[in-house]
Amino acid sequence: MKRYLIFAAIGPFIGGFLLLLMTTYQSGYWTETSGGEVTKLLVVFVKSLQYNYLFGIVPSLMFGAIDDILMHVRRIAPVVRMLLVGAVAFVGAALTYASHGSESGAVQFILYGMVGFIPGVITSWLAHKYAEELHAPAQPASQH
Repeated sequence: MKRYLIFAAIGPFIGGFLLLLMTTYQSGYWTETSGGEVTKLLVVFVKSLQYNYLFGIVPSLMFGAIDDILMHVRRIAPVVRMLLVGAVAFVGAALTYASHGSESGAVQFILYGMVGFIPGVITSWLAHKYAEELHAPAQPASQH
């Protein structure tokens, strides 16, 4: 249960901030970066935080479910699991946010893919670190 709480609480927060950053960059708004521009960005982020959770909680929970399924496969190491979750989130975000017209390109696809990859990997790492129950190694039965 902790795994899903981590994905639900942290995923939309990080993903929403990255999406705001990517759309701001893609729109050409940040040609000159100053303290006032950063303040405006943070104000917009705080005002839109409720919508980040409204639209981001279901995809985050889906990525948490993928992480949970992969955790039960013993042959998959935690780092590989984090990268797999990040890769699925990358493809999901890139296909969702990047435009598919003639003006789209590799940069746009990669930037919007990172909106899914970074929160996917971070939340998977946090779930590995704080939500997994550590099992003690089985002690061999001593024979008398």
